[in-house]
Amino acid sequence: MNHGLLVILSGFSGSGKGTLMKRLLEKYDNYALSVSATTRSPRPGEREGVDYFFKNEEEFSRMIKDDAFLEYARYVNHSYGTPAAYVDEQLDRGRDVILEIEIQGALKVKTKRPDTLLIFVTPPSAGELERRLTGRGTETREVIRQRMARAVEESGSMDQYDYILVNDDLEECVDQLHTLIQSQHSQTAHQREFIREIRQELKQSYAAKEREERK
Repeated sequence: MNHGLLVILSGFSGSGKGTLMKRLLEKYDNYALSVSATTRSPRPGEREGVDYFFKNEEEFSRMIKDDAFLEYARYVNHSYGTPAAYVDEQLDRGRDVILEIEIQGALKVKTKRPDTLLIFVTPPSAGELERRLTGRGTETREVIRQRMARAVEESGSMDQYDYILVNDDLEECVDQLHTLIQSQHSQTAHQREFIREIRQELKQSYAAKEREERK
């Protein structure tokens, strides 16, 4: 069985990365979403091990001490982290694990796991980004201004990602994302076991022929 790939999606607020991930899982098999651990209380309908792994502050601190997270951060009085054990369990099953996190966390994971694939999702233009944020109808002008300011800041790290994915047409973008991820399986870095096996087979086959000729 092939080992799965760890894929991180980041992007501007309004880039559509959440919708993109949801559609990817609906359209293609073999993907798993990473489940985060959090110290906040479960919301109605949220399930342990499906939506989050719910931890108290002591448990979360112990996991930090045990280096059990690929990355972690604190937002609005609560901690969030990506448990390495869950990710590795899915990867060992041969599933490609998708993780949606901010740039800072993505770069931390890349440092720990250099073979992680980093993909940055963006609309085709700044104007389209502003149109999508405004079109939601759920944010005030001030919130939209803050999100655009954040996007300016985040754009400074786009070149640290492996690929830029322009989300213009959703279905095309989903197919592009799937093709991009699957193509990585053919890279030599992800085919070391196959390379080892075929080298061994070739050596054995060659040695057998050599013995035949000596008879």
